[in-house]
Amino acid sequence: MDITVQELRKKLEDGEEFVLIDVREPWESEQFNVGGQLIPIGSFMNRFHELDDHKTDEIVVYCRSGNRSGMAQALLRAQGYTNVRNLTGGMIAWQQAFGTTKP
Repeated sequence: MDITVQELRKKLEDGEEFVLIDVREPWESEQFNVGGQLIPIGSFMNRFHELDDHKTDEIVVYCRSGNRSGMAQALLRAQGYTNVRNLTGGMIAWQQAFGTTKP
């Protein structure tokens, strides 16, 4: 199941508990991000162990447009993570909806 930028913003504003993962490159994350742990998609397969404690927790993955985070979502699901959501439209959609405003 995917998540919209509006849903993610509400979760962040409400202080809900979930795991947020940015799968972009460090330079992209430095330009603009909404928080979360940076695990670039290129190193994702080697860093699954960092998420071992969250196999059943809600995990939201995001990137620039939703493509790389869609790959991360599929990789996590294949490894047995049961509640992984991809941010539809990624940071492009966030900035279209909210500008550069962070929650």
